[in-house]
Amino acid sequence: MSMAESMGLDKLPEFASIRAAAEKMAGAGERLAALCVEIQQIPAPTGAEEKRADWVMDRFQRLGLTDSNRDAVQNVYARIPGRQSTPALLVSAHTDTVFPATTDLAVRVDAQTGRVAGPGIGDNSAGLAGLVVLAEILAGIEAPPVDIWLVANSNEEGLGDLKGMRAAVERLQDRLGAVLVLEGMGLGRIVHQGLGVRRYRIHAVAPGGHSWGDFGSASAIHALTALATEITRLAVPKQPRTSYNIGKFNGGTSVNTIAQHAALELDLRSAAAETLDQLDQQVQQLVQRQQRQHEKAKDGVLFSVEAIGDRPAGLIPESHPLMQAASAILAQLEIVERLDVRISSTDANIPLSRGIPSVCIGLTDGGDAHRLSEWIDPKPLTKGIQQLLYLTWWTAAWLTTG
Repeated sequence: MSMAESMGLDKLPEFASIRAAAEKMAGAGERLAALCVEIQQIPAPTGAEEKRADWVMDRFQRLGLTDSNRDAVQNVYARIPGRQSTPALLVSAHTDTVFPATTDLAVRVDAQTGRVAGPGIGDNSAGLAGLVVLAEILAGIEAPPVDIWLVANSNEEGLGDLKGMRAAVERLQDRLGAVLVLEGMGLGRIVHQGLGVRRYRIHAVAPGGHSWGDFGSASAIHALTALATEITRLAVPKQPRTSYNIGKFNGGTSVNTIAQHAALELDLRSAAAETLDQLDQQVQQLVQRQQRQHEKAKDGVLFSVEAIGDRPAGLIPESHPLMQAASAILAQLEIVERLDVRISSTDANIPLSRGIPSVCIGLTDGGDAHRLSEWIDPKPLTKGIQQLLYLTWWTAAWLTTG
């Protein structure tokens, strides 16, 4: 039995157009690779995605897509009108990268392997290329079963804290029945569980002074180091998998100055929302206990905790129809499913946390994410786009079944 038969796609009157569009992708490898590079050459650090948003907006408008517009956080929207408007499908790809605007974006092509390397080429230039190609395909075939919203969203990476996807879901939430999130790398993965993440910047201030003349005066660095040591002694469960990391620590003014200020940035993660809550509470209690000790000592040390990130957890079970469909499509396209990557922190966290069925899929093979040597293999990208087209249409049809 073919994929179309097993999933009911062959019963749709427009299936011939879908299949023809998917088959056409088989010969589009060079064009897809060139599109990835074109996008990659546009700097788009988190929070400063305007130029890349301009590029997407121009593409959507040239295709004549309905409701092409952008919002205050530099999300770009377009709608493919369906035979019914709701519940609608949202397909998204984030525009931002982890690299500063001053990064050298030179691209290198390996003559032997065909790999294309350059900062941000996979995360997420290839994902955004997939969204644009999907828009081109959908603009040229029959109306889908339901409205499909295409969103190039900002602020996915790091301290962007999924701001773009939050804005998109808040804008469209009453209309949405499902969400597909695109990442350029990780072909074969189907992320159906959003990893909960909370991030804090913890500040310490103290009297400080001269390292010799004021020896004995409290140091913000010493105080914060003691707190950090306590945090690293916290025991966390292996199941549900849970972690913490102090990723940044800075403070002080010179080697011979007792520091008046120091700050650290703390990342807390768990596969379970309840466990993340418990870890969060433990950290807050450590800060409070350390503060009481300093107040008792009357040494002038003060701690403050600043929330800088909150990515909510959420999931759909592996038995969910959307998961089953995504898996079946991979099998039929002979793409090896990556069973080891089912949970991650992606834009899908936001809709999943609000009970909207969602998955995040990858479009091609790649590696060295978030490094200057980041690379993709453009050859599997054709199958990645086929996967995307079939899953998009299946999901749109599924949403009509109620």
